[in-house]
Parts: sequence; structure tokens; C-alpha cells
Amino acid sequence: MKYTTRQSAILLLSDGTIFHGKSIGISGTTFGEVCFNTGMTGYQEIFTDPSYFGQIMVATNPHIGNYGVNDNEVESAGIKIAGLVCKNFSFNYSREDASGSLEDYFVKQNLICISDVDTRALVSYIRENGAMNAVICTDGTPVEELKIALAKVPDMKGLELASKVSTKEPYFFGDENATYKVSALDLGIKTNILRNLAKRDCYIKVFPYDATYADLAAFNPDGYFLSNGPGDPEPLASAIGVAKEILENNKPLFGICLGHQVIGLANGVSTYKMFNGHRGINHPVKNVITGKGEITSQNHGFAVNKEELEANPDLEITHLHLNDGTVAGMRLKNKNCFSVQYHPEASPGPHDSSYLFDQFVANLKG
Repeated sequence: MKYTTRQSAILLLSDGTIFHGKSIGISGTTFGEVCFNTGMTGYQEIFTDPSYFGQIMVATNPHIGNYGVNDNEVESAGIKIAGLVCKNFSFNYSREDASGSLEDYFVKQNLICISDVDTRALVSYIRENGAMNAVICTDGTPVEELKIALAKVPDMKGLELASKVSTKEPYFFGDENATYKVSALDLGIKTNILRNLAKRDCYIKVFPYDATYADLAAFNPDGYFLSNGPGDPEPLASAIGVAKEILENNKPLFGICLGHQVIGLANGVSTYKMFNGHRGINHPVKNVITGKGEITSQNHGFAVNKEELEANPDLEITHLHLNDGTVAGMRLKNKNCFSVQYHPEASPGPHDSSYLFDQFVANLKG
């Protein structure tokens, strides 16, 4: 293996803290909210998940790139993270069915990455001090210039990002002769959600984030779906209004992640920005209806207010996160509607939560 030298690089946090490392080769700067994911596998799915738009991802797994990339393992068209921070970046890969190297994948999409960072120290720092904006610099820009630019980056709180990742035009997914029709509002939808609905005999029409209820209803669907996505749910006035109209017309409704938060807001339950959020593939959740536990994949920095939800006579909690007691799922008592804060489509090994898609299809039948 030929030895090569790499450009020194830094990660500058908004509080002035600097972590040093090496560039993987792409020169430049990139800004975003720094967060971390504890998953040991699935880095390509993470990088292409629209929910991560605007975020610099810290990988807690020390080895990234060792199994390359595969064209069939993407959650959207292209990388969505703003940048990557990792410990050991593998320029070589050993997976037989890989489509190519992660380095080439990053070069094609101009993703800036810093490796050789003490990610254990960085994650500990984020856990103690909370999520904050940051910049990766691999081109030698002076720190004082970076600080000025970083100060102008907006906070994630109050930031509407669904418009950045949503489809521009409606499109169809699945078999047009399927038994059930579903209208899906794309707030940053993951491809595997569509796959899970399609394999359960659903034909889906996917609509832009700002589509109206009339737009979705014109498809004459058996039910509606509100997708995951990035950013703060509170600015999504149009989507919140759509959720209200769906419920007013008493149609089956299922929401995941950002869609779950939108349903909460549509029912008068506020949301809040979490100190760190939940991002990983082994988060324990309890289904309080059945008493069973689930190992889940999660990716969110906002959550619905538990106290307000418990005080709402029309809502009930269905799932709780066992690490911190936050709301992981809810349903309406008098409507055909339920939602979860986690990702049942991800199936990072366990398939504990796939029953939620079956539950939605059962509601469509009803």
C-alpha cells in the first residue's frame, strides 16, 4: 500500500472548541449542527437519510468505509449529511458486492470529511454540552474567519428544512394494481418506507411537502402517510394543516418521526428541541399497549411534549423510550391515527417494529 500524506483539518464548534484531524482529500469548508450516531453498521443509509440534512455526522463506530458502498443501499438520491467526522477512514474496502469505495462516493458528491479525530472525546463533549453548530475545515482557512462565518449559521431550532429535501413533483411508487392506495406527504421520506408499504400491497403517490389536503385527497387514497424529515416541525404550517384536515375527515393516518411530531402539533401538543437527540440502531422502546419491548432505529433531535400529550383527552401514549422516558409513539382515541418517533422501516438487524406497517394496512382495510 502506497503511503500518502493528508492535509491537516479541524472541526470547530460554535463555543470555540477545536478538534484536530486529517482531511480525506476533499478541500473546503462545510457547516451544520454536529450530532452523533451510535450505529455500528449502515453508514451509507445514514449518509443518505434526508432527516440528517444540515447536520455534521460524528460516527462513533471507529471504522468507516471498510465495506465500501452499494448502489442498492441508499435512502434517497444522494448524500444528505453536511459533513462527516470519524476516527479511522478506510480508503480500501473488502465487501464482495460493493459498488465502489466510500472515498470515491464522497468525491463524486463533494462531501467534506475529517478523520483521525478523537471521536470518543468529541462525543463525550457533545453529550455534556449539547448539540451545537460546527464547521469542518480542510483547506486551511484561518480560525478567526471560520468563527465569523459559523456565527452566521442559523440554529436548528426554528429551522424549516423539509423544503430542501422534499420532492418537487408528485411521483408514484409500487404496483398500480395494488389493493390499497396511500397518499404520502414527503417531508424527507426514506425509500425503505415506500418499499415497506409497497410490499404490503400498497400503491403510493408521494407529494411535495407543501401539497394541500385537496391535492392528497384527489388521489382517492385509502389512507395517508406523513414522513420523516429534517429540521424543526413547528414551522411546517402547511403540513400541520394537512394533518388536521385528514383527521377532520376521519381518514387512516400514519406518521413516522417528523410526521409523528406534525401529528402532535396538529392536536395542540407542542414539540421541543432535545439536548442531544436520539440517533442509533439499538434504542430500547416499550410498547405500553402490549407490554413488549422493541429494539429500534432512531434519528431525531426534536420530540413531542409528554406532559401535554398525557393531558390531552383525545390522545394516548403507545410507546416510551426506555432510556429517558420520552414519547416514542402515540395514537388518537377517537380517530384512525397513530404515529411513532422511531423508524420501523430501518430494520438494522432486529425487525421488532415492522408490525407497525401491518397495523397501518389493517387500518386501511377497516
